[in-house]
Amino acid sequence: MSKRLLIIEDDTGLNQMLQLHFEENGFSVMGVATCKEGMAQLHKSAFDLILLDQQLPDGTGLELLHRIQALEPGQAVVMMTGAHNLELAIEAIKQGASDFIHKPIKTDALQIVVDRVMETRRLSREVEALQPAPDDPVKTRELIGRSDAMLQVSKEIALCAGSAANVLISGESGTGKEVVARLIHAHSERKGPFVAVNCAAIVDTLLESELFGHEKGAFTGADARKPGKFELAQDGTLFLDEIGELAAPLQAKLLRALQEQVFERVGGTQQISTNARILSATNRDLLAEAAAGRFRQDLAYRLKVINITLPPLRERLEDIPLLAKALIERIARKIHKPPLQPTAATIAALQLHDWPGNVRELENVLTQALVQARGGVLTPDLLPMKQTAVVAESFGRVPEASLQAASVLKTLNQVEAEHIQQVLNHTGGHKGKSCDILGISRPALDRKIKKYALTLP
Repeated sequence: MSKRLLIIEDDTGLNQMLQLHFEENGFSVMGVATCKEGMAQLHKSAFDLILLDQQLPDGTGLELLHRIQALEPGQAVVMMTGAHNLELAIEAIKQGASDFIHKPIKTDALQIVVDRVMETRRLSREVEALQPAPDDPVKTRELIGRSDAMLQVSKEIALCAGSAANVLISGESGTGKEVVARLIHAHSERKGPFVAVNCAAIVDTLLESELFGHEKGAFTGADARKPGKFELAQDGTLFLDEIGELAAPLQAKLLRALQEQVFERVGGTQQISTNARILSATNRDLLAEAAAGRFRQDLAYRLKVINITLPPLRERLEDIPLLAKALIERIARKIHKPPLQPTAATIAALQLHDWPGNVRELENVLTQALVQARGGVLTPDLLPMKQTAVVAESFGRVPEASLQAASVLKTLNQVEAEHIQQVLNHTGGHKGKSCDILGISRPALDRKIKKYALTLP
């Protein structure tokens, strides 16, 4: 089935030339000259890709791009313009353009851009569609989030999945670096297994044997030959987590294995070939570590052929509703409880927290809340971040400046007491309705009424 391409370009000669080129390269092409004609075609049928001129007789390409993304979110669009304007290019990418190319158009250069966009789109869809089986013991999980930062990570995964290049995954602890590594492997063409090693969890004296294996009698307790992770990952992927913790002697041996693609088992002399792809992860800046003399610079560059950086959770708080839903379902299966629906106040409380432990901390917090929960909803009073929960109950998600101003004028207890009293007055003292509005349980409301000596109308 041929790929469908829509060209929106008012230069008749260029439009026809592009139609001929892409028809010869396997596309089914439609060419139009105005914004109105372009939207009419989009309402009629779907297109795999749109080539969009910036200057059109009845509007600008940016204006039309906005309308296209509203109609078909995620539609692949390559912008074309005669103006060498960096701000225009940035704005186009921000509004959802897949790429940007300047006129005069060279068909070879445009074909490269189009091929890249089409491949990225295909792989991005596969990454987004990945869903682990509920009872799958392997820790492959989906990449959750719709923030710009996570969409960028998804694109980077798609771009590097089909490559054999080494990838360094950077980010704070708990951001999901192993999830990214497993996604890269899952969407690669490698037939071998995904093999993971935590370099910080194994003492240096045993880590060399863990990585490269050992011969019988190589050291006390080596009663038989043992293959290492490099051998086990043959034709597959070797994931080296916490690579920044690797001791200097092992750094040298790892560098040789990467450069020569051969190694020896501990106590052995036979050279063993490896074709394992190396993915590594760290919460450190390896080049800064190299500058400080704590990590080999040549090894850092070998590991960091491609770099994917995961954002901390505090920089993508808009993803918390999706993350919370997915984590609650996963935790509920694990502890054999029904998944509970978090209230709006609970989500607000989660979004107000700074999350130094990132997604791992969020999972721990939600696990604690689900274990303690007794009702049918997940209320803020079950969260360990009590002050955050109180503010969320009272204000919802509000600007930081407003929270700072409120904290100067009143204590959190005063804010909570006044808000609960207002809700009680509003419901005429009906505790059931008050609990629904506040997003807390009946026992919690009774405790707060007693704590603050509140009155029922």
